Amino acid sequence: MLIPIETLAIFIPTALALNMTPGNDMLFCLGQGIKSGPKAGNAASFGIATGAMIHTLLAGLGLAALVAAHPVALEVLRWAGIAYLVWLAIGAFRSRDQQLDPAETKRSSAFAAWRDGIVVNLLNPKIIVFVLAFIPQFVDASRGSVLVQFVIFGLILNIGGTIINCLVGSFAGQLGQVFSRSARIARGFQIFTGCVFLGLAAKLAFDKR
Repeated sequence: MLIPIETLAIFIPTALALNMTPGNDMLFCLGQGIKSGPKAGNAASFGIATGAMIHTLLAGLGLAALVAAHPVALEVLRWAGIAYLVWLAIGAFRSRDQQLDPAETKRSSAFAAWRDGIVVNLLNPKIIVFVLAFIPQFVDASRGSVLVQFVIFGLILNIGGTIINCLVGSFAGQLGQVFSRSARIARGFQIFTGCVFLGLAAKLAFDKR
């Protein structure tokens, strides 16, 4: 089997947990939903998904070529990714007094929201860094095509994110009030995210490949 069931059993809930943590993409969908309605909020989420898949394909192609030329590269990237996840966890624990205000957006049609979602995602360098830090932790070159595994994991991560962002875009009014007014909720999300990153980094560091 290209991807073991036990690997998916770890990846899927972790990916969903990370998708539920508010970030720039989610707040962009929230802002579009508040200003232009659920249709635009959903279109923005599909734009974010389109941009994310472009990131995933480019990263997967680059990783596959790198591993083909230098087989040890995947292990080096794995440890670099573990270090990055720890750094993200520390940053999440140290962040304070950050409210989750909806992103400033102009009123848009569904097409414009979709297009802007692609641009927002593609111009966010943190996305490509995260993709390269997170997904390779689950790729096993001995099981077959690195590119195919990368794309499968990317699709799983992207589908979960799209569903959650669509919900955010659809219920933007209610969620906007919660996110913008509750510093406690924002802090809770930060701590939750830090724990997910730290726990994943620890597991990956001690797992035998």
